[in-house]
Amino acid sequence: MAEFKENGQTVWFTGHSLGGALAMLSGARMYFEAPNLVPHGIYTYGQPRTCDRMLAAAYDQALKGRTFRFVNNNDIVPQVPAEPAFHHVDAIRYIDASGKLHDRMPALGMLADKAKGATADLFAPASDGIRDHFIDHYVNALEKNLA
Repeated sequence: MAEFKENGQTVWFTGHSLGGALAMLSGARMYFEAPNLVPHGIYTYGQPRTCDRMLAAAYDQALKGRTFRFVNNNDIVPQVPAEPAFHHVDAIRYIDASGKLHDRMPALGMLADKAKGATADLFAPASDGIRDHFIDHYVNALEKNLA
C-alpha cells in the first residue's frame, strides 16, 4: 500500500450488503494497523451493523469525512444484527421512499417515510425491506439524484 500511495494513487473501499461490512472493516483495519495508510474513502450500500460502540466511535473519529453508509428507505439488512450489541458508524446517506438522497435520516417524518415505502406494494407490504436492499435500487436512486 505504501508503494501505491507514493505513486499518487488512492485507496477506496466499497461494497454492498456483506461486501459493505467487509469494506468498512477492511478500511478500519487498514487505518488502525498502519495509521499512515488512511483510505481515501469507504462507501457502503445496505451494510449490516458491524461493530460495537467503541469501534464505531474510534472509526468515526479516525475516518471522519472519508466514509459514507448509504441506506435505502426500509432496507432490512442495515437493521441487523440487533442493537444494542451491534452498531453502525455515524456517516449516513439516507434514500427516502421517493428516492431522494438526504445527508441524514430525517427526524421528522421518519415514520411517514417508512410507512410510504412499506405501502408501495399493496399486495406485498412486507416485501419493501427486501426490495429496498437490491443494489440496482441503490444505483437507480443515486442516478436520479445526479440530475
